Amino acid sequence: MNDREKYAEKMKAKLDEWNADLNKLEAKSREAEAEWQLKYDEQIQELREQRNQVEERLRELQKASDESWKRLREGMELAWDDMAKAFRDAADRFR
Repeated sequence: MNDREKYAEKMKAKLDEWNADLNKLEAKSREAEAEWQLKYDEQIQELREQRNQVEERLRELQKASDESWKRLREGMELAWDDMAKAFRDAADRFR
C-alpha cells in the first residue's frame, strides 16, 4: 500500500468516526426541547455540509495523479482542520 492509499484509508476511518459522532448529535437533538432542537439542527446541517466537502476532497485525492495528490492532500488537511474545529465547537454547544 502506497502513501496515498494509507492516507486515504486514514481519512476514511476518521470520516466514519465523524459520521458516528454526527449520528450521536442527531440523537441528542431529537431528545432536546423544541427551542434547542432548532439550534442543534442548524449546527448539524453545517456539520453535514462540511463532512460532505471533506468526503468530496477525499474522492478527488483518491482519483488524483501521483503528481497532484500531494497538493490535494494539503487542501484536505485544511478541510480536515475546519471539520475538526466545527465538531469540537458543536460538541461544546451540545453539552
